[in-house]
Amino acid sequence: MAITHFPNRGSFVPLTALGKRAAGGDVADLDAGLDIDAALAAFEAEERARLGLPADDTVAHYVEPLFDDPTTADKAHTTILVSGLTLAQDHLVAGALKGLGYKVDALPCPDETALRYGKEFGSRGQCNPTWFTVGNLVKHLVELRDRHGMATAEIIDKYVFLTSGSCGPCRFGMYVTEYRKALRDAGFEGFRVMLFQMNGGIKQASGDDEGEAKGLVFDPKFFWSIAKALFIGDVLNVIGYRLRPFEVEDGATDRALEAAKGLIYDALHQRTNLLVAMVKARRVMAAVKLDRLRVKPKVSLLGEFWAMTTEGDGSYKMQSFLESEGAEVDVQTVTQWIKYMVWEAHRDTLHRETLREDDAARKGLAGKNPWKKRLMLRGADLALRGLFQGLGNTLGLHGYRLPDIQELADISIDFYNHDVRGGEAFLEVGKLISNVARAKVNMTISIKPFGCMPSSGVSDGVQSAITELYPEGIFLPVETTGDGAVNVYSRVQMMLFKARQAAHRELEQVLDAYQMSEDEVQRLAARLPLVNRATFKAPHRWASTAADTAELIGAIRHPVKGLKRFIEHARHKPVFKTPKHQRPVMATA
Repeated sequence: MAITHFPNRGSFVPLTALGKRAAGGDVADLDAGLDIDAALAAFEAEERARLGLPADDTVAHYVEPLFDDPTTADKAHTTILVSGLTLAQDHLVAGALKGLGYKVDALPCPDETALRYGKEFGSRGQCNPTWFTVGNLVKHLVELRDRHGMATAEIIDKYVFLTSGSCGPCRFGMYVTEYRKALRDAGFEGFRVMLFQMNGGIKQASGDDEGEAKGLVFDPKFFWSIAKALFIGDVLNVIGYRLRPFEVEDGATDRALEAAKGLIYDALHQRTNLLVAMVKARRVMAAVKLDRLRVKPKVSLLGEFWAMTTEGDGSYKMQSFLESEGAEVDVQTVTQWIKYMVWEAHRDTLHRETLREDDAARKGLAGKNPWKKRLMLRGADLALRGLFQGLGNTLGLHGYRLPDIQELADISIDFYNHDVRGGEAFLEVGKLISNVARAKVNMTISIKPFGCMPSSGVSDGVQSAITELYPEGIFLPVETTGDGAVNVYSRVQMMLFKARQAAHRELEQVLDAYQMSEDEVQRLAARLPLVNRATFKAPHRWASTAADTAELIGAIRHPVKGLKRFIEHARHKPVFKTPKHQRPVMATA
C-alpha cells in the first residue's frame, strides 16, 4: 500500500485514506480514479480546520524592514564597497564600476581580525566564511568611525556594500540578513547591502524599484563591465598560479601580475581600449623567466566556493602555503561556477517539460517556449566558453580548458544525485574522478568550512567510495575554522609528501621511455626556449608540469618514439569507474 508522511500528524497516512476523504466514500482500487491532488487538498483543508489556521494562506509572514536604495542624487557622494571574490577580481570590479561613474573601494582580503569582528557581531553557529566576510565589512566601517573620525550617520549615508551571493542551503540562504544583523549590533543600523547573485542577477537587499531613479543602474552595460572584470580576473589568477612555482627570480610573477592588473584596471576605469591593455599585459607576463623542469606536484583545490577562492586567513592561505611547500596549485574559476548555473537551468528546463502542465513559478515554463529557452541556455554556455578562451588566449593563457559540466555530471551520476543542490554539488565528485582518471593533478584537496553541509556532509562521504575505486588518487579533505592552522598544515604536508613522490615517478618514467638523463633534458631545454616561455604550455600527458615538459623535449629529441607515444596516448581512453567496479570485500575468520 502506498503511504505518505505528514509532519503535522507525525505519523504515516495511507494514500487510500486520503482518497476516501477526497471522494467522500470508499475507494476500492488505489490506481483507479484516485485524484492525488484532490486528496492532498482535502487533507490540507481538514488539517487547517483542526489546527485553527485560516482556509487560505493569508498569514502575514515576517518581512525584514528595508532601507532606501542609493538614488541618482546620492551617486556623487556614495562609495560602493566591493568584496567577496579573489583579490584580482575585487580590484578589477572596482575599476569597472569606476568606469561607469561610481565611486568604489575594494575591501582587503578578510583576515583574523575580521574573523574576530564576525564572531562578536555575527550569529552563533554560522560557518566561518560568514564570520570572515561579515566581519571584514564591520571591521572596515569601525575603522572609518574610530580611526578616521567619521560619524556613524555619515558612514551610513556615504557607503553601500556590494558583494557576491549564491544559492546554498546554509549561510547563503540568509546572507543579507546576517550582514544586517551584524551591522545593526555593531551600531550601523540602516547600512545598505546589495548582493550580486550568481544565480539570479542583481538582488537588491535594501528596497524595491519604485520611486526616485536609482543611483545603481543594473543595465546591460553594468553587467558587461562586471563580466569582463570577473573573466579577466579568472584568467590572471590561473596564469599566476601556473607561472609562480617555476619562476627563476623570486617575486617576478607577482610583480608582473601587479603590472598587468594595473594596465587592465586603468583600461576599465578610463574606458579605453581593453584589447590593447590586455596585449600589453600579455607582454609583461611573457617576460617572466621560468624553469619548468623543476619537479613540482600539481595540487587541485576544490571545495566550498568561498573557502577555495579566498586567498587569506579564511582558507589558511592554502594557495601560498602549498606553493611554499613546493607545489603547483590548480585553482578553480568563477567562470566555471557560472557555467554550472547555466547547466542547472538547462537541466531544470528539460525536467519541467515532463510535468503534466506548465507551472507559473519563477523558473516555470508557463507562457514560455521551452525549446527557445534551452536554445538560449546552450548559446549562453557557448558564449561563456568562447569569451573566456578569447580573453585567455589574448592574455597568454594557452592549453587551458574550462571543465565540461555535462561530462562531470555523467561521470558522477552513479555516486551523487544531481537533484541534491547546494555548494559545489556533484562538481566536487566529478572533478575528483576526472583528476585521477585523466591524470590532471597529483593530489586533490577539498577545503570547506567546518560543518559545511553540502561539502562535509555529502561530498566527502561520497569521496570515500571514489578513493576506494581509485586507490592511486591522493585526496585530502580539509575543514577550516579560522584557527588551528598548524594542524591543517601538518596534514597537508603528509599527503603532499606522497604527491611529491608521484611527481618524481612521472618524470622518471618519461626519462626511462626516451633513455635520457635529467642533465640531457636540461641541456636540450636550454636550446629550446619555447618550453620555458611564460605563454607556452606543453601538451597534457602527465599530472605534473615537469613530466609534460620532459615528454615534449623527449619527443623533439626522438621524434619517431615521440610519435608512437603520442598515438598511444590519443588511443587511450580514460576509464571512469562506477560502483559496479567496486572490489568485493573478503570475509575474515
